[in-house]
Amino acid sequence: MTAIEGGTAAIGCERFYPEEGPVRDVAVDSFLIDTRPVTVGEFDRFVRESGYVTVAEIAPTAEEYPDADPALLVPGSLVFQPSRGPIPLHDPSAWWAWVPGAQWRHPRGPGSSVAGMRDHPVTQVAYPDAVAYAEWAGKRLPSEAEWEFAARGGLDGKIFSWGDEERPNGALMANHWQGAFPWRNDGAKGWRGTSPVGSFPPNGFGLYDMTGNTWEWTSDFFSPRGAGVPGPGAEQKSCCGPPRNPRVESPDSSYDFGNPGANIPRRVLKGGSHMCAPEYCLRYRPAARHPEAIDTATSHIGFRCAADPA
Repeated sequence: MTAIEGGTAAIGCERFYPEEGPVRDVAVDSFLIDTRPVTVGEFDRFVRESGYVTVAEIAPTAEEYPDADPALLVPGSLVFQPSRGPIPLHDPSAWWAWVPGAQWRHPRGPGSSVAGMRDHPVTQVAYPDAVAYAEWAGKRLPSEAEWEFAARGGLDGKIFSWGDEERPNGALMANHWQGAFPWRNDGAKGWRGTSPVGSFPPNGFGLYDMTGNTWEWTSDFFSPRGAGVPGPGAEQKSCCGPPRNPRVESPDSSYDFGNPGANIPRRVLKGGSHMCAPEYCLRYRPAARHPEAIDTATSHIGFRCAADPA
């Protein structure tokens, strides 16, 4: 783990997507965070030693999902499937599919495996899976504010975790989509999908893959305006100065009413992934955030852990 000295930073962004704003100052106490995302090899050790079974390996029930097609009430998860050519980008269901049998050992379905990928970030982990690993390891998940503070690497107010220029001196700085989404991916340093952790340069704090490669779970419930902004569930009051260690600990604002799964709370994902394409999802940035239902596992979501100093 890497020790992050506490301090104050401006988090959020008002230049790209509405859920990232407003920009606000927050203060965080010193903490530790994993230098790299949790890998397939590390998660495999956790499963072998604990006997843990992930959410994707358990069949959902009709009681939990009363509107679901009974044929889909089997163990599985969401897998990215590229289109055969250019398509409109308004409907993600065009490139996501529920695949029975997909789970962390078989991230693209039963015919796939993680052989030779022990140094890649583990994927197909739902929020409870990440929490279970963190508890087993004697750690916890980072808050959204901690995660973004760490991802910025000391570069306050910059667009990317390395600065404002997307490709300084022409260098590719993160694993994100190269080509025309969602049908042609030329590969980031040759990787179409996840890449071995540490394949791209670290940020100013020495942290790898804070943006790109995989989205990462945080402990905050999703709120449209984020931690450190006044709103339901945000514990952020301070007698003076910016909010200290802000967190959104109430699920009240996280439900996606009117859509399937509206009864399932959502947590905040940070950092973007290998699927982020500039024309569709410019989210390989510290300020980027995305709501995800806690029961959802996909082929582009992973995590890293945090801890309090001893």
